[in-house]
Amino acid sequence: MAAPPAPATEGSPQPEPHAPEPGPGSVRREREDSRASRLSFCTKVCYGIGGVPNQIASSATAFYLQLFLLDIAQIPAAQVSLVLFGGKVSGAAADPVAGFFINRSQRTGSGRLMPWVLGCTPFIALAYFFLWFLPPFTSLRGLWYTTFYCLFQGLATFFQVPYTALTMLLTPCPRERDSATAYRMTVEMAGTLVGATVHGLIVSGAHKHHRCEATVTPGPVTISPNAARLYYIAAAVVAVTYPVCSSLLCLGVKERPDPSTPASGPGLSFLAGLGLTTRHPPYLKMVISFLFISAAVQVEQSYLVLFCTHASQLHDHVQGLVLTVLVSAVLSTPLWEWVLQRFGKKTSAFGISAMVPFAILLAAVPKAPVAYVVAFVSGVSTAVSLLLPWSMLPDVVDDFQLQHHHGPGLETIFYSSYVFFTKLSGACALGISTLSLEFSGYKAGACKQAEEVVVTLKVLIGAVPTCMILAGLCILMVGSTPKTPSQDASSRLSLRRRTSYSLA
Repeated sequence: MAAPPAPATEGSPQPEPHAPEPGPGSVRREREDSRASRLSFCTKVCYGIGGVPNQIASSATAFYLQLFLLDIAQIPAAQVSLVLFGGKVSGAAADPVAGFFINRSQRTGSGRLMPWVLGCTPFIALAYFFLWFLPPFTSLRGLWYTTFYCLFQGLATFFQVPYTALTMLLTPCPRERDSATAYRMTVEMAGTLVGATVHGLIVSGAHKHHRCEATVTPGPVTISPNAARLYYIAAAVVAVTYPVCSSLLCLGVKERPDPSTPASGPGLSFLAGLGLTTRHPPYLKMVISFLFISAAVQVEQSYLVLFCTHASQLHDHVQGLVLTVLVSAVLSTPLWEWVLQRFGKKTSAFGISAMVPFAILLAAVPKAPVAYVVAFVSGVSTAVSLLLPWSMLPDVVDDFQLQHHHGPGLETIFYSSYVFFTKLSGACALGISTLSLEFSGYKAGACKQAEEVVVTLKVLIGAVPTCMILAGLCILMVGSTPKTPSQDASSRLSLRRRTSYSLA
């Protein structure tokens, strides 16, 4: 008779139970689930189209809103500063507020996120149109544009947050989610290019230089009804894209029920999670560095058109320069993705510094050939400055998760807080820089600006972005950056990841 097995002692290896082999039925079900999780080409395209309106509107406001407020609406530069600052701050503040309400919304027949996208669509279209509308009164125009810019930025956030979160509810397959995200980024980049091009072509007639040739006095010229009408048309064209693209999104994309549940532990509140994330040194270093870099890019974009109009003889090349910036940014994005994988993120960051010497060159030699070279290099640098933080954030989050063990929700707090801080930095940079125009004596609508204004515009287009980019790169290069975790670590981390957070 065989002896009974000896009792297991402490420290001795225990036999591991063998998992049952999957039967033919379970294998068949897995294959059926895999096929059901696949997204069709039409679904991916419709999902990408849903994000186009916000990208078109954002590119149009980035390049042309400041010029419109100063030269067409003819409101003082100090009020323009308040308009830009208030709008950016409202957009930043709307990020956590949108997460709060959307996270607590109930699922309806069309889903939990889709009603927010469809509900915001008519209001954001109206807010965008009235942002470019010229009211008949003049004394309260600053208040008019501040109100509608704040509404537009806030509603754009309430549109964008559920739209981007919809990725997680398209399919449970990670590969299909990545594919849908790639489609979204491609279509959004094309939307940015088309938006700025169409808007610029429509309003180009509003800034013809011949309107100043017959003016002898240096004061402001009368606003042409044709100039205001061109901006109305451009605003209407962009506003129409919201209902059209949202309808295609609703028809082509079906939101699935969210099957995810917290893996372990209760979710943290937003403020508690924010306190933890901001004490993580790699995240803190990354956020501070890109606060300077993103603000520099926004200042460069905002003052390019204004510089060409008032500080150089490049007013006839505005549309070509804007188009050059956007085309070079779109075309260089795949190249920068390859550079990130081949040479690493820290090395790729030096690509942002390419903008520095050329920005200074444009301020010193404002000639057309130089301007086009600067626009091309600026687009290349802008591409890597936009791509790099979103590539570094997952590494920072994984580094935090490997060192800490908390409940679900911290990933979204990392992302939302980064967006909040970058929007806030852009608001401060644009508000202060526009206020400097007021101090230098900028005359709204004037054909010829004072020499102090020309010098200020050269500083804003050259020295200011240069200093901010160099400061951001110096902070980014200090110390080591988190490494991409191994495959096993990534697998363990993915089990704990969630895409919603609580603000309770």
